[in-house]
Parts: sequence; structure tokens; C-alpha cells
Amino acid sequence: MPVCILGAHTTVMAQCILQVRRALHSVGFKVHPFVKEALDNGRPVVALESTIITHGMPYPQNLSTAKEVEEIVRTNDAVPATIGILDGSIHIGLQNDELECLAKAKDVVKVSRRDFPYVLSQGLSGGTTVSGTMIVAHKAGIPVFVTGGIGGVHRGGEKTLDMSADLTELGRTPIAVISAGVKSILDICRTLEYLETQGVCVATFGESREFPAFFSRQSGFQAPYKVQNEEDAAKLIARSLALQLGSGVLIAVPCPEEEAASGELIEEAIRWALRESQEREITGKALTPFLLQRVNELSNGKSLNASIALIKNNARVGSRIAVALNKIQRANGRRDGASPSGKAFSAPRPVVIGGINVDFIAKAKGSAIVEGGQTNPSTVRQSFGGVGRNLADCLSRLGKTPVFISAMGKDEHSESVLRYCRHMDMSGVSQLDGHNTATYCAVITGSGELRLGLGDMEVHQQITEQYVSGFRENLCRAPLVCIDGNVPVSTIQYVCQFARDHHLAVYYEPTDVDKASKPFFSDSWRALSCVSPNLRELRAISQTLGHPVPTDLPSKLEDVVKTAVALVLPLLKELHCVVVTLGQHGVLVCGQSMDGSVSLHPGSCNKTTAGELLATHYPAIPVPMEQIVNVSGAGDSLMAGIIAGLLDGEDTNHCLQMGLLSASLSLRSYEPVSPEINATSVSMEQVQAQKWLGTKTWKLS
Repeated sequence: MPVCILGAHTTVMAQCILQVRRALHSVGFKVHPFVKEALDNGRPVVALESTIITHGMPYPQNLSTAKEVEEIVRTNDAVPATIGILDGSIHIGLQNDELECLAKAKDVVKVSRRDFPYVLSQGLSGGTTVSGTMIVAHKAGIPVFVTGGIGGVHRGGEKTLDMSADLTELGRTPIAVISAGVKSILDICRTLEYLETQGVCVATFGESREFPAFFSRQSGFQAPYKVQNEEDAAKLIARSLALQLGSGVLIAVPCPEEEAASGELIEEAIRWALRESQEREITGKALTPFLLQRVNELSNGKSLNASIALIKNNARVGSRIAVALNKIQRANGRRDGASPSGKAFSAPRPVVIGGINVDFIAKAKGSAIVEGGQTNPSTVRQSFGGVGRNLADCLSRLGKTPVFISAMGKDEHSESVLRYCRHMDMSGVSQLDGHNTATYCAVITGSGELRLGLGDMEVHQQITEQYVSGFRENLCRAPLVCIDGNVPVSTIQYVCQFARDHHLAVYYEPTDVDKASKPFFSDSWRALSCVSPNLRELRAISQTLGHPVPTDLPSKLEDVVKTAVALVLPLLKELHCVVVTLGQHGVLVCGQSMDGSVSLHPGSCNKTTAGELLATHYPAIPVPMEQIVNVSGAGDSLMAGIIAGLLDGEDTNHCLQMGLLSASLSLRSYEPVSPEINATSVSMEQVQAQKWLGTKTWKLS
């Protein structure tokens, strides 16, 4: 087999391009670590505006109210994300000192849609209005936003055409706004009419359709609809997002009855304040803050007390709606609004089909295990594995939240699995009475090598083609499907045929030597896009296909690469690419050339036409032997990192670096997939910080 060496090459140019790409994507945005973690793990997040802090209340009530509102959101099992602008950067989630900075600031800008370009370009600070907060929250993938009250058509607006940008934003930004209705200083009748014109679904919260007037519970106007509780509100929002109408939803929550100020008192104060504003010719952005301040003064502080009470009440109701919405989206096996990674919930999600195991890991304290019945001193830990679960776990931690299809028993282990996997979408996992959740016992040497594995995996046979066929919609929409060798042969054949019929990309993870050949018992394997075996699994696959295979496998890197290439070449006549995991030697990626490197992206090359074939070796990130804790999930973390890069549209080099970085983190973890893996620890910055050894590429002919 002729092999032409191209030699070691650097990836500096590719890395620079990727760095610029990522910088463009993230310019001007700073996401609080707690918010980022919640979004990455699919937890409910509630957006909060900052003009309440900068323009809505005096200091120190503005600061104390902001902190109390955030705490209310946390108490109701959601994560608060107060949005504001500091020194030209949009912050999604604010630290306490940043909240205080905005609360004390005197010359900050009220930032609506039109103001973003100027404020950011000049490096200014500002509080985001309802419309400004809606834009940022939607871009961040936060579907629920809580505020006090929205803007509307000003009194006399039929002459002045003075109306809030909040209304047009509700007509073009798909997000749910939880508010106390429309400020009573506005023309509520015309505001409701304009919302109808904009196609905004408006509903009151509670027993009555009486539209609240911000400070008071009655306005004299009826909302089109009502939702009686958080669950009904969440259903309404979920349906709106699923329809992809492009418009928002307004849920109007009345002020708590015991806190509501007298409507007559407030209305009288509003009339006086409006007359004063006209006499002093106060208009535009200055009008609402002036009116709110004067109304508070004229009502002897009752309007401010009511305002604080209603904002807290909105936060309580809104966070519960966010939690209910999150449950609906998980139960539906898809996300119809916004995703943990900040992309639209309506965007297709990858599908992972495979096994779940409860793992018991026994690691000897000595470098060698003494056999013959003796008890070897060791540490024994319980963790949660299974190749499919590991892949779905790692992808979820990297912000991809796949649809995970699997099966487990309904027994003492299943609840532990669900608790541990709460950061994942487990709605596609079937719990079966009369079956044992799969368990696996691994005996590992002191150096981290697997010595013996024992497993009860019968429940994996329940991942049947009939069960998987219930997820046809998810499969059809998936940008990529990954299936492991734990799944029955008939199910693998079904998925391969489905992929062939619907032109889907399917990646096969062989799992182990005994299961590696399942797709290769028939022509099913020809529908696969990629397989990711180790050298032993690759030999088993080649043997199943009737190709000559070596009896013994080499250990030196040069010989390992030569053997792997010889075994891979026949597969590349049908497969898009083959990723051969080489343990401590790293990974060998084989496939068709695309711009001088192996193409991992399905569809970028035509596998049915002859083209230049390449094999590129990527060395593993060195991990000191004393830091290696567990090798069982490193390969799965590698593939999940590669797939995450693929889903982000990254090039081959960056995908492999993400995978190798994920694998190195899992090697150091007692868990198969390291809890340290996230979009920050496996980011472009972390990739750039690694001292990557040079790759080497061979041209295959």
C-alpha cells in the first residue's frame, strides 16, 4: 500500500480564522457564569430588565428591589439574568457590584432597539428597556422575561404618534413577557388595539380577564384571553414558540390585592402629572421617568410601594412559568423556543441512541492486580455510564442538549440515574417495569487500565426499532444521529435504513469488540457517515467484512498507524470518514480531502466519487500517569467534543482539538464524563492555551 507523507503541518492560520469567527459571534456580550451554566445545562432562566434599576426607582430602593427580585427567581428554582450594559458590553446576568454600579449611576442611557449601536460603539453604560431586554434575552436563548409593566401608546398618541418601542418589539421578537400589564399613565385601550395589530397574544393571569393597570388591578378593559395558572401560561407560551410566529406573548399579572393602591388616587395623581409634563414640555424618553416620579410624590409613596410589590409578584409568577415551560419542552423531547446554548429552541437537535449503565468502578491501589482470589486494596466508586449516555452527557455539557433515546428499568437504580442526569434531556428514556437498569462493574489497575468488565445489559435490548420509530420527527430534523453498539441489530438496521431514506448523517460508536460489527452483518453499514472504533474494534469490523486482518496488533505508533490505515482503506469506499481512537497515541482521522485536511462534515464531500484520501494523526494531550483516574469515558468524551465542533460548523482541526481536550478532562475524573467539561473549559480560548503537538498527514493511494 503506497503511502505518501505530506509531513507535519501547523494549524496557526486555521486557529486564527476560528478565533476571529468566535470573536464576531461573541462581540459585546458577557454572560454571567451562573447564567451560562444554566443555559448550557437546560435549566430555566428568567431575564430581568435594568431600566427599573437605572430609571424606574430612586436609590437605594432600586438596588434592594433588584436583589430581592433575583432572590425570588432563585427561590422558585430558576436562574435570574438581569440584563444591562456596562462600558459598551452587554451583560447577561450581573454581579452585585455591577448592580450597585447601575443603581448609583447618574448619566446612563435608556437603551432600546435603536440605541444599541451607538451605546456599544461609544463604550457607554445603560439600562435596557423592555424592548432592549427582549432582544438580548432572545439572542441568548432565554424565552421568559419578567418586568414591571410594559410601555404603550401615550395619552394623546392619536395626535402625537407617541408610542413605546415595546409594542413593536412584542410583534417581532418571540419571547414571553410577564408584566403587570400596561402602565396606567398610558392609553390602555389604544395600547391593546395596537398589540392586536402587531399579532401579540395577550392574556391575563388568574380568574379574571380584566386587564391590570400596573398600579391597580382594574383598568376597565378586557384582555382577549386569560390563563388561570403557571401551567396554563406555560402551555400557551410553548405553543406560540412551536408555531414560530415570530411574535411575542404578553402575560398580564395583576398587582397583589393587599398591596394595590387605590385606583382613583393614582388616576388623580396621573392627571396632575400629565398636566405638569405638558406645561413643562417634557416629552420623549424623559416623560415616563418624570411621570412615575411625580405620581409617586403625589400619591405619598403609594405608587412606589405598589410598583415594588407588583415587580416581586411578577418575578414569583414569571419564574414559576419559566420552570413549567422548561418541563413542557423537556417532556416534548424538543425545545420550541430557545436552547441552553443560546440558539433557537426550534433549531434541530442531534439525536443519540444508546445505552445507560450504572457503573461500579473498582480501582486497585497498586499498579498490578494480584489474581487467585486475594483481595486487592482498592477504591470502589459508583458512577453513571453507558456509551450513549456518555455521549449525550458530554454533548449536553457542551451546550448541544441532544434528544437521548434509551431504556432502563424502574428499580432502585433508575431514580439515581435521573438525579445524576438532571442536566440532560431524559424524556426519551423509557423506564420499564420488570427490567433491571443496566449495571457494569469495572476492575481497573492502579495505572488506570481496564482489567476486567462485568455487565448486566439485557435492558438495552428494549431499545427496539418500534420504540425508536416513535421519535421519527426528531430523527428527520436531526443534524446528526449517533448510535452505539449496545442497541439491538434490528434497531441499528432500522436507523440506517431511515438515514438512507431521509439523507441523514449517522455516526456509529462501536462500544466494544463484541458489539463493534453489528451494522456490518448486512449492508446497513453503507448508510453510515462515520464510525469511531479503536484498533481492536476496527480489526473486528474488517474481519466481519471478510478482509485480511493481523493476528497481533502493534504497540509502536508508526506500526499502529500503518495497521490502522490498512484496515480503514476498504471502509472508505463507502464511509465518509473513520475516526480511529488510539488511546495514549491520540487519534487517527481518515477520509476524503477537503481544503487539504480530512473532511468530517457530512455532505461536504461525495463519498461515492473518487477523491484524494488522507489520514491525519492527532497526538493526545499529555496527562501525567498519576493524574489518570478513569479511562472508561475518554473515548466517548473525545467523540462528543468532535461532534460538538461539527455542530458549530468548526473545521476538522478545531473539532479534533475540542475532542482531545474533552478526553483529557475525563481522564482526570472519577466520572466517565468529567463534570468540568463545559462550553468554557472546552472553548476556543482553552484550545489555544494548549501546547498542541504537530499533526502529521499521509496521502493514501
